[in-house]
Amino acid sequence: MKYYAQPISKLIGRLTKLPGVGSKTAQRLAFYILNAPQEEANELASSIKEVKEKINYCTICNNLTEGEKCNICADQERDKSTICIVENSKDIVAMEKTGEYKGLYHVLHGSISPMEGIGPDDIEIKGLLSRVKAEDIDEVILATDPNVEGEATAMYIARLLKPLGITTSRIAHGLPVGGDLEYADEVTLSKALEGRKEV
Repeated sequence: MKYYAQPISKLIGRLTKLPGVGSKTAQRLAFYILNAPQEEANELASSIKEVKEKINYCTICNNLTEGEKCNICADQERDKSTICIVENSKDIVAMEKTGEYKGLYHVLHGSISPMEGIGPDDIEIKGLLSRVKAEDIDEVILATDPNVEGEATAMYIARLLKPLGITTSRIAHGLPVGGDLEYADEVTLSKALEGRKEV
């Protein structure tokens, strides 16, 4: 980045480290920040610093929180007999937006991926087993991603839970609303057929 002054080059370099941000986007963002009012730039810097200093993991479910417990674990209105297992905190947001699920969550912080050297001990499975044994859980819903790693993780956890006699279910996978059959791959179509319901 010899074209720019050192501070601008440094900012562009830092921004390109963000996921999904290439050099052109990083340049646009850097110049936006440079041209923004000083107060706006200070607020952005302050927000980044605050997130790094104040956000940690819930001691119960591993969701992101500012305190010891996340808002969901602290909510007395939630169904304490059901736990939905997700790969990361962003998945909780997606589930909550549906307004359909009223139970608790457990965040794994990843999925089993032998190709990347990630095994069962590298994600939050032990904490899940401790919770299931200690709490009065009736059902565990496996909501890992519908890819090879997510499926492997779901199968592994289902095998661990089976001897405990807890109902274990997997969210259905299939066609998105508004999607066209001709553009769906074979795996998506087969999952849609498996998850069909009587009408």
